This record gives sequence, structure tokens and C-alpha cells, in this order.
Amino acid sequence: MKKLALAAALTVAATTAFAGGLAEPVMEPAVVEAATSSSAGGIIIPLLLLVVIAAVASN
Repeated sequence: MKKLALAAALTVAATTAFAGGLAEPVMEPAVVEAATSSSAGGIIIPLLLLVVIAAVASN
């Protein structure tokens, strides 16, 4: 009977030791920044070219 009680006590002790189990680590998703370009360059260059042409034409 003592062996049965000892076996039961060891079983209970073993199950509480592994109660949480192994959990997968939670990884946060990596932040990816998109490469953006300014559309101001597409407007400023033709305007500067227009100003240069107007300056040359006025002389």
C-alpha cells in the first residue's frame, strides 16, 4: 500500500512540474517600410525647364 501511495505522490508531482508545457514563442511580425519617392521632382523639373525657356525667349 505504501508503494501505491508513493507512486501516486510521484505521479502528481511529475504532472504539476509539466503543467504549463512548452509554448511556442510569440514572434512579432517584422515591420517593412516601403520605399517611397516624392512626386515633387516630377513637377519641379519641368517648371524649372519652362522658366529657363521663358527667360531665353524673352531676350
